[in-house]
Amino acid sequence: MGFSFRAWRARACLRRGLLRLARDQRAEALDWFDRSLALAPDHPEALYKRAGVLVGMDRHAEALADYERLLRLQPDHGDAHYNRGVALQALHRHREAIDSYGRALAVRADDADAHNNRGLAWSALKRVDRAQHDFAQAVALRPDHAEALHNHAVALQSLRRYVEAAASYERLLALRPDYPYAAGKLLHARMLGCDWRDLDRWVAEIDAGVARGDRVIDPFAYLAVAGSGLLARRCAETYATELRCPPMPAVPPTSPKDGPGRIRVGYVSGEFRQQATSLLMVRFFELRDRARFDGVAFDNGFDDGSAMRRRLGAAFDEFVDIAGMSDVEAAAAVRRRGIDILVDLSGYFGFSRPGVFALRPAPVQVNYLGFPGTLGSPWMDYILADRQLIPAAQYPHFTERVVELPGCYQPNDDSRTVADGPARADCGLPSSGFVFCCFNNNFKITPAVYDVWMRLLAQVQDSVLWLLEDNATAAANLRAEAGRRGVDPGRVIFAPRWPHERHLARHRLADLFLDTTPCNAHTTASDALWAGLPVLTCSGETFASRVAGSLLHGLELPELVTADLAAYEAMALRLAQEPATLAAVRQRLDRHRLDHPPFDTAELTRHVEAAYSAMHARWARGESPAAFAVGPVLRTTA
Repeated sequence: MGFSFRAWRARACLRRGLLRLARDQRAEALDWFDRSLALAPDHPEALYKRAGVLVGMDRHAEALADYERLLRLQPDHGDAHYNRGVALQALHRHREAIDSYGRALAVRADDADAHNNRGLAWSALKRVDRAQHDFAQAVALRPDHAEALHNHAVALQSLRRYVEAAASYERLLALRPDYPYAAGKLLHARMLGCDWRDLDRWVAEIDAGVARGDRVIDPFAYLAVAGSGLLARRCAETYATELRCPPMPAVPPTSPKDGPGRIRVGYVSGEFRQQATSLLMVRFFELRDRARFDGVAFDNGFDDGSAMRRRLGAAFDEFVDIAGMSDVEAAAAVRRRGIDILVDLSGYFGFSRPGVFALRPAPVQVNYLGFPGTLGSPWMDYILADRQLIPAAQYPHFTERVVELPGCYQPNDDSRTVADGPARADCGLPSSGFVFCCFNNNFKITPAVYDVWMRLLAQVQDSVLWLLEDNATAAANLRAEAGRRGVDPGRVIFAPRWPHERHLARHRLADLFLDTTPCNAHTTASDALWAGLPVLTCSGETFASRVAGSLLHGLELPELVTADLAAYEAMALRLAQEPATLAAVRQRLDRHRLDHPPFDTAELTRHVEAAYSAMHARWARGESPAAFAVGPVLRTTA
């Protein structure tokens, strides 16, 4: 075949594009690749290079089209299959991405990056078991693959394989001591297994890192050890800086309403199922004033087929699945529905979507319930709380404006019934003797609190400590820690996880619930109190350490809220040794339980809706968010 001037020009344009690409001049490189393809539409290298530039410019749909054109020409192009997977993943087309990575691995079986990326796609589909396998393969192929090590550790932790997760984090930190948030994740994995080796040193180093603004721990993991409200804010602010998003595409914004029209409230959560947040919120959703408020759920989780899911579906005007959407797509979905107030029910917990809020899809944005603390972000306007939870002196610990609800901030499902409980023998408890109980997640247990519990067992004859068995590692470690403190490990008894109704009923077998600090029981405390079991707590400076105190003050049981562990221990001992005092507390709890916050759900709903109305009115008047209190008469406090 003879010389082709057109082909020569196409190759020349390609070379110029490659030169610009080497200089990181992506726009210019793209222009030259376009010229090359105009002359030779099926040139494989030009297609491949142009697609790569488009990926780097976040133009993933266009890149995908190029990769698919290339693969029609060269079906065994492993790099094209791999990069097609990258583009599909960016478009949240995770199942197709998995297939594309599989095709890449069929060509090049030792591609650690393909295994790692496929693992991320499986994770996005909440198939952590499959994800873990791919991450393990990636690490086996490249032991120094830091990202794969991190992802493998996260997957192992999700699978409750805490010892292995901790070992993976340790390998990662040996390789990359500054890997973002790895130190905190190692700490959290150890605390999930109640492995307290060198805990004081770890916490001190993490506190110092948080104070410097280092990326040492994520805000959720920090809850279990944070003693300072200002450090908790600093941690959240550092984390929020990771969420800088590109400007949102132009979508018509919500307009102020003329007159008293319905306020459209959207709720973003990954827990619209049989999960703690929904257990608290479902009755609130059912009792909302439908004449004044629309309710839209933006679901980032999944349908677990539960009765709770069906209740939630009936409680909302619309259920929008955003799990498969990008942040930009989800934010656009919020704006299209004209949402006036967007409420974040996850924060930095679980299947959260802070990136959606960072795009500012609603004129008013609220942090409520799902994460016990500030989100440290400029895009969140308000946080709903109460006076006990966030005293005025602690407002500087929050980037949000504090809205003070009367009584208690926490909603509950006051339609629940508590069935007759099992017998003590059915739960492995002794037939007599005092039962101290704590059904908190094991990661909330700290050595200082456990020291108190063991001293109580030593002082109260025939008493036992009844804990939730979250995982076998934690159970074994807690029994061993009892022995180290001179207490028979057999006096620490573990309760398996039960369905919620049965779990509520067994609370009645215990005598006193001992709370943890600095991270209190939240839903767990509500469960105990609703079942009639007194909760003793110790409040600190952080939001997470004051939740149980908020519940108890709402129930007019302030004597169960202590200010330090010495007072906490003394009160626990008194209640265990003075049956009449404990009986009087139980009687007051029984009297207040049905008509006091936090269990007067209808009243709490009215308070929150009054807060929503005030927020919306301020925005409609063009006023900036400001702290205020909700009461019989709405009054501004700051």
